[in-house]
Amino acid sequence: ELGVRIPRPLGHGPSRFIPEKETIQVGNEDAMMHALFADSFATLGRLDNVTLVMVFHPQYLESFLKTQHYLLQMDGPLPLHYRHYIGIMAAARHQCSYLVNLHVNDFLHVGGDPKWLNGLENAPQKLQNLGELNKMLAHRPWLITKEHIEQLLKTEENSWSLAELIHAVVLLTHYHSLASFTFGCGISPEIDCEGGHTFRPPSVSNYCICDITNGYHGVDDIHASPAGSIPVSISLSESVCEVEALMEKMKQLQECRDEEEASQEEMATRFEREKRESMFVCSSEDEESAPTRDVSRHFEDTSYGYKDFSRHGMHVPTFRVQDYSWEDHGYSLVNRLYPDVGQLLDEKFHIAYNLTYNTMAMHKDVDTSMLRRAIWNYIHCMFGIRYDDYDYGEINQLLDRSFKVYIKTVVCTPEKTTKRMYDGFWRQFEHSEKVHVNLLLVEARMQAELLYALRAITRYMT
Repeated sequence: ELGVRIPRPLGHGPSRFIPEKETIQVGNEDAMMHALFADSFATLGRLDNVTLVMVFHPQYLESFLKTQHYLLQMDGPLPLHYRHYIGIMAAARHQCSYLVNLHVNDFLHVGGDPKWLNGLENAPQKLQNLGELNKMLAHRPWLITKEHIEQLLKTEENSWSLAELIHAVVLLTHYHSLASFTFGCGISPEIDCEGGHTFRPPSVSNYCICDITNGYHGVDDIHASPAGSIPVSISLSESVCEVEALMEKMKQLQECRDEEEASQEEMATRFEREKRESMFVCSSEDEESAPTRDVSRHFEDTSYGYKDFSRHGMHVPTFRVQDYSWEDHGYSLVNRLYPDVGQLLDEKFHIAYNLTYNTMAMHKDVDTSMLRRAIWNYIHCMFGIRYDDYDYGEINQLLDRSFKVYIKTVVCTPEKTTKRMYDGFWRQFEHSEKVHVNLLLVEARMQAELLYALRAITRYMT
């Protein structure tokens, strides 16, 4: 009556992929989760939807929040407004308007110059110079050389120090991988964020017109049963069979492992085969990416995107982990130049990699280490990174095609992830298990990007 426009939420709950009733409701959380919510609120000034989805795994969330807080707010080589601007640059590479908008607000809050937000060309030259590294890290990290590092460290008055560059690289990789999590879990914007609300009244059928334009037109009804996770065309018994088949394969592989071990030559051949095959896994062209607002002004060269490293006759040498690994090389380099961050990252990688509740869908007391390792190593394989002691033949046994499509999309082109892809893999698994998969994807991707950048920095230093 007063003509005041009242915002209404566009979505229902923190994720477009997970029914709201299946997420952890604020007020029903246990003591550990409550403490994490309080930490998140104190740090961010809000309880954001990323936290509300990540809290399925409190141990990981605690490590994630600690690391992010340290990177953005504690003592470090870069000034606060630079940190948020780098976050904007990184998230924009994947058109992740959700993260861009959060950091635009934070950037202004810590005194950043609003003019910089008109486009990268308005930011200081020093930050503009980071654009090349940002795009290669996001889309083709295997192309980074010591010459790229040299250009940043030796450009006269706009040069970066080694410590500043390490801080920037960690921030870029953090936000590229967080964009993967945001799209992979279908994170919805909060009601007070751009794209999170509408001013139109609800329509008779529970969906607003604005919902339809934003992809909320009963998508659950089209692709899924009321349970929200099993497509209509798949019977319950079929998806239960999938779980049984996967567990049987794990058992057989364990038995084969115990009986015989492949030769080094055979292992190398299997890696090359898997690397080649990963190039032919691609998200289907008819999938539409989630609607995003124009964030392209925050980066240059908008046509530059992910390309498989062996396409068009280009051969990228295999990155062998025993020559340069996070544990033996990357960790100490980061910790030396940006104290404590190496430790925080190492803890976060370990938690994601080793996290298990020994369950698979409805089964308990299951050793999932083989499956977790297959997912992690498949992602590194897509980046050309090889573990000499791993049999890459296991990947094809354990990861089916729809799952590989989901993994590659979330890791390489996250903005193209759809609810259908999320629903389509591991149909009988809990949402918490699918969120766990996304944590593995996020950390394996971040570590792969870091390995290429840190190896180039090490080569420059030596």
